[in-house]
Amino acid sequence: MNGSMIKEYKDFEISLDSVTPLYKEDSHEIYWLGIDNATAFRCNVYLIKDNDEYILVDPGSRSFYEQVRERVSQITDPKNITALVLCHQDPDVSASMIDWLNASPELTIISSARTNVLLPHYGCEDYKFYDIVEEPVYKFKSGRELKFIEAPFLHFPGAFTTYDLNSSFLFSGDIWAALDIEWKLLVEDMHEHTMNMDLFHVDYMASNIAARGFVRRLEGIDIQAILPQHGSIIPQEYVKDALEYLEKLQCGLDLIYSDLKN
Repeated sequence: MNGSMIKEYKDFEISLDSVTPLYKEDSHEIYWLGIDNATAFRCNVYLIKDNDEYILVDPGSRSFYEQVRERVSQITDPKNITALVLCHQDPDVSASMIDWLNASPELTIISSARTNVLLPHYGCEDYKFYDIVEEPVYKFKSGRELKFIEAPFLHFPGAFTTYDLNSSFLFSGDIWAALDIEWKLLVEDMHEHTMNMDLFHVDYMASNIAARGFVRRLEGIDIQAILPQHGSIIPQEYVKDALEYLEKLQCGLDLIYSDLKN
């Protein structure tokens, strides 16, 4: 049984004061926590629950720590957070790690070694670290798994995505991020959304080679939804379009050094 609730949110105005469940099957649950900051750079924060283990995906900046913490408290005591997945080191993704570590020093930071070189600059060097390159599969105590898929230079050399095998959700970080002041939780018009993705990708992503190389790494993976760190969630009906978008994307070095193309 697929426990995805994502389709229920089509043409639906969600509450920005409470958590939004996205998936539930047995003791495995996924929530959108988000923030209520109504800007084009709105950040999405996600929570994965597996029995008594709780993992925050891209917990966000320090500015919104208290808001995210309050939303976590609607599900569990914030001190129960087991780990943080940090897809790269940017402050809108990772800066609140210092607050989460202050509250729960035993939690684990899950990231790439390249990212981990920079994380101590937020002010904490002593924490448990899980290297997604050395161990690309994270196992919950239940046996369920998260798979980490590296995405070099999209837009950071050590960037990666997180694939939840139980839900077939892909937490994509900045990949497929979009800038949209008229934000909705779910993409409803992929043509319009493509223009919103361009506003981010053209300037932030390295090159078409990097984009196509990442798509190749996703071959054979069943993706039921793409959950980016900015913008709207891409439901299964638009996943093929999203992959084709990266295949054709001209960005970064393709444009800056276009005169060097053969």
